[in-house]
Amino acid sequence: MTTSGSVKEQTKAETQKETRRIKRVVAVMSGKGGVGKSTVSALLAVTLARLGNKVGILDADITGPSIPKLFGLSAKPEVHPDGIMPVKTQTDIEVISINLLLSDDTAATIWRGPLISKAIVQFWNDVVWGELDYLIIDLPPGTSDAALTTMQQIPVNAVVMVTTPQALAGMIVRKAMNMAEQLKIPVLGIVENMAFFPDPASGKPLELFGPRRAKELADEFEVPFLAQLPIDPQIAVLCDAGEIEQYQSEAVSQFGTAVVERLAAMP
Repeated sequence: MTTSGSVKEQTKAETQKETRRIKRVVAVMSGKGGVGKSTVSALLAVTLARLGNKVGILDADITGPSIPKLFGLSAKPEVHPDGIMPVKTQTDIEVISINLLLSDDTAATIWRGPLISKAIVQFWNDVVWGELDYLIIDLPPGTSDAALTTMQQIPVNAVVMVTTPQALAGMIVRKAMNMAEQLKIPVLGIVENMAFFPDPASGKPLELFGPRRAKELADEFEVPFLAQLPIDPQIAVLCDAGEIEQYQSEAVSQFGTAVVERLAAMP
């Protein structure tokens, strides 16, 4: 009979080889869907790559994968004796996603929790990741089995929380914050996405989704407030075209730099 303690030790032992190849694993999490978590994951990866880092993205949102669409990826991963090779983007970001393995990328992935969790762990264990400075994990929204499995069986170094100004989003992201705290995974900080829309005439920020609350949330949990990302129609255009790597903004650049600095300060 195997004890839970020995199972954890075995899991950690199995991941030692990979952790030598991947320096930092950062999970991007949100309390609910619709806050732009996958877009933030993609923008973070692009920014880190621009800073000269080798970056990968593990799309753990099995039932709602969108990373391939954001990067315009359609090529199928090659299967080698050593494992599955991730697909590379135009800027050499390594990506694995369930949508890249399906014959029809519009097919619904109607899987139960245990199968979803197994797929995420296989993406970690069976994909031949290169020598990466950062692996970004785009988690599914909420605090489901999939998020729990990822945090328990993959050596996640830290979590970035994504929210929006709505009170509902702020309320639910507290659950995700509490989950990370219970699992003893450091929260790098909070990103408030769609925080405002710059008025074309005056340049003043219009708070379309209500007053910005993420700074208060960060203060409440005593974690850094990493960034406020505006509503930018250009992001939507580039995402739809699969050209997110072309997007640049000062706010996103500062966000990426803040993540690097926070990770560097960690033990």
